[in-house]
This record gives sequence, structure tokens and C-alpha cells, in this order.
Amino acid sequence: MSSLHQTHKLRNQLHSILLLSAMLLLLLSLCTSLFGSNGLLLMLFASALLLFTPRASAWLTLRLHRARPLSFDEAPQLYRIVDQLADRAELPAHPLLFYIPSASPNAFAMSERGQPLIAVTEGLLRQLDQQQLTAVLAHEFSHIRNSDLQVMMIAEMLNRLTASLSTIGWIMLLIFLPLWMISDLPLPWLAIGLLLTAPLAATLLQLALSRTREFDADLEAARLTGNPQALAEALISIDRFGANWWSLLLPNRRQTSDAWVRTHPSTAERVRRLRQLAAEQQQAASPWHPFLTSAPLITIPAPHHGFGVWLW
Repeated sequence: MSSLHQTHKLRNQLHSILLLSAMLLLLLSLCTSLFGSNGLLLMLFASALLLFTPRASAWLTLRLHRARPLSFDEAPQLYRIVDQLADRAELPAHPLLFYIPSASPNAFAMSERGQPLIAVTEGLLRQLDQQQLTAVLAHEFSHIRNSDLQVMMIAEMLNRLTASLSTIGWIMLLIFLPLWMISDLPLPWLAIGLLLTAPLAATLLQLALSRTREFDADLEAARLTGNPQALAEALISIDRFGANWWSLLLPNRRQTSDAWVRTHPSTAERVRRLRQLAAEQQQAASPWHPFLTSAPLITIPAPHHGFGVWLW
């Protein structure tokens, strides 16, 4: 592992720990300001309820995206890449592959009862070459390997608890407000301030954590493939598609610079870090090239085109 890789890795891990700790501290502060010493017990009870609350199944999410299982006969080359990546990542279970009939180049990882799932779109399979697609898949494998799905689930739980307690706090404030107005009791300004800021702060912390986990997945993908340049090129290609699509619908749209509300870091920053790694690895061993052949990744017929837009 290179020194630059170690530096980025430690920074990302520290950043994740600090962000989760900040979310937890914010929730504890809100609990104790509203309920005093009983706030911690209430928070633990609410956390247990959320943990055992039924969640939307990964299968439901896949169905909403019109995803279907991708068989080995339809994508033998893709399955070989996935099998090698799973072995290199030392995953206990190989992910199941799903195909989404969408022109937008995208991929995402999920988990259902310990079984990892990876969905890829038609656009991703058609637009990227084999090395770029391998890098994108390695990014999704890294999310699975780093337990990012579980980390973000915890962050989502903390965010939901903060929002729920804030709502309860406003209800309590409205109920007791007449009492405060006719008595000499001071208003709980600290609690009011937390009620105003806590939900937004928790959301911003969760988004920052998501961006950090994306950086870490990029880093691990570069380690898995030994080819950070391929992932950088894939990100540029995917970002270019998004820019072209929006430019057709909103030709006067300006690129947003509000990095606080993004779930993903900017493509420019991700590419810059990956190219730093690529420059450091120029003197290292050759990148991993899995099954570099001219065989197509998938045997599914390409969709029809109409006025430059894919029809499904």
C-alpha cells in the first residue's frame, strides 16, 4: 500500500468517525435538553425501535428500478470480472447481478439479509470500456467490503431520531408556551436553539459522511484494480452524460457549487485524487487487467433509438 493511499485511507476513516460521533453527540444533546437525565434512556429505547422497524426490501428497490436478474449466459464476461473482483476483495459471498434497462450510466450496491446485490444499467454497460466498467464495479465492491451500507444505515437512523425528537420538542414547546408566558419560568433557549438547528445539522452531517464514504470507495477501488486512472476516466464519462442530458432539458442551467447538499463529492475532486494515485503508481507494478478480450460484456440486444433518446 502506497504512502499516499495510506494517508487518504486514514483521513477518510478519521473523517467518518468524527462525523458519526458528531451526529451522536447532536442527538444526545437534543435528548438531554428536552428530557434531562432520562433523555439517554429514551434515545436507547427509540434506537431499538428503529432497529427492529421493518425496512424497505432491496428487492422492492430493484423492482422500482425495473431491474431483473442478469444471467451468466447474458453476460459471461461480466460475471468473470465480478468473480475475480469478489475474490480480490475477499468477500464471503459473491454479489448477485441485476440489469436495469436505463440509458443513464449508473451502478449501485445493496444488501438483502447478508447477500450483496449489484445493479448495473444498460447505459453503463454500453458506454464504458472493460477497464472502466471493472473500476466502477470495484467501487461498488468497496462499498460492500467497507460495510458502507451498514454505516449509512446507522447515520440514517441517527438522522431520523433527531428529526423525530425535534418534532416532539416543538409539540412540547407549543403545549407549555402559555405556561411560560404567564409565569416567571425562563424560556429554554438552548432547547429552542437545538430544535431549530438539529435536524438540518444532522442532515448535513449525514451528507458529509456519504461523501467521505464515496472517497473511501474510490480509494479501495483503485487498490483492488491497481488502475485508478480507469476509474477517473469512468467518472468523467458518466459525468459528461449527466451534463449532456441536463443541457438538453435545461440549456441555461448553471452548475451548482453548493457542495454541502451533495451525496457525492464533485467529480473534479474525485478525479484529482485518483490521478494523484495514478501518478504515484506509474513506477509500480502494471494494473490488473481481468480477461482483456474482445468478447462483449453482455449479449443483450441494444435498445431502439428515437430522436437520440433510448426507447424502452
